[in-house]
Amino acid sequence: MNREDKKIAIDAIADKLSGANVFYLADTSQLNSEKTSSLRRMCFNKNIQMTVVKNKLLQKALEKIEGKDYSEMYSVLAGPTAILISEVGNAPARLIKEFRKKGDRPVLKAAYIEESVYIGDDQLENLCNVKSKEELLGDVIALLQSPAKNVVSALKSSGGTIAGLVKTLSEREN
Repeated sequence: MNREDKKIAIDAIADKLSGANVFYLADTSQLNSEKTSSLRRMCFNKNIQMTVVKNKLLQKALEKIEGKDYSEMYSVLAGPTAILISEVGNAPARLIKEFRKKGDRPVLKAAYIEESVYIGDDQLENLCNVKSKEELLGDVIALLQSPAKNVVSALKSSGGTIAGLVKTLSEREN
């Protein structure tokens, strides 16, 4: 790969990562072609973009991105590295966990989620448990609806009682 090809590759990686709020770095070595194809298929089905890159090019691309500091991730850039880019923060972690039911790969090297960096495979369980933006919005909406549902329910159930009381009181006075 000549210097111009490297520059083009670095720019392409930097463009992908600069627009991504969520990306994971994983070690997919020791996966045969069948397992790699299966992993790529799972990524495609879950809207996760997977790209295998050279570590030197990845580091130069991360250094090139302005406004963000990825220096914590440089220490894990050894051996084969696959980038998993997603819109949902916990989707790649769940994919890795699901895929590892059949083996011990891929191994999580690092993750970048909304300006937070997570280093090491021991973070996988924590990343799986992080709620996505959609899940959090659903929880908030459910919490907001709950009191309103209780009030409406109370009014409906006591509505008959109030009407009955009013009718009884009006009949007693006559």
